[in-house]
Amino acid sequence: MLLSLRYNFLFIHIAKTGGTSVRSALNRYVWRDPYRILYFICSRLSHLSGHRLGVKFPRHAKAIAAQEMLPRELFERLFKFAFVRNPWDLQVSSYHHIRRERPHLLQGIPDFESFLRWKFDPRRPYHYIIDTSIQLQSDYLIDLHGNIIVDFIGRYERLEEDFQEICHRIGIKPPPLPHKRRAKDRRPYQEYYTPETAELVAKHFQRDIEMFGYTFD
Repeated sequence: MLLSLRYNFLFIHIAKTGGTSVRSALNRYVWRDPYRILYFICSRLSHLSGHRLGVKFPRHAKAIAAQEMLPRELFERLFKFAFVRNPWDLQVSSYHHIRRERPHLLQGIPDFESFLRWKFDPRRPYHYIIDTSIQLQSDYLIDLHGNIIVDFIGRYERLEEDFQEICHRIGIKPPPLPHKRRAKDRRPYQEYYTPETAELVAKHFQRDIEMFGYTFD
């Protein structure tokens, strides 16, 4: 989550949707805020306390956290936005990320099909979350009643164009959007799936697929 009081925006960072690039591009505006020194102090206090003080929003906090913690008039004034991604593509990204960053989790899991069956296995202990991509993206954008509480939902599939629109609404000249963590070891996501594994993703992410209009193709 990235908050700017000077430019009145709140970025809800859903993992693996291009958010690292968006954060990098907009960080300079956050540090122009009149409260930047307090931001820094709170961040350091949170780090030194092992994040026990609750004095800053987590990187991937949901919009409802800001709605609950910020003054109502401030939350309503902010331009709130996020990016989402095709759920089938997102799971391929998750697979490659874990292979690259935490390969020990995939011991005994030889391929993508096995990965998905393990990831969505209801018998797997629920408390052990592999990564945040198992959560519904729509959960990051709604209140307790299921209402969308952000103003703009961009798409990973048109990241550059939607980022331009976001900057226009914020009222800033669009800065260069760096391509952070761009994968170079990927085939088209459709090639990873069998009909059965594609259906696994469709069932788990049914609400996201319906809300954002995604299809497998």
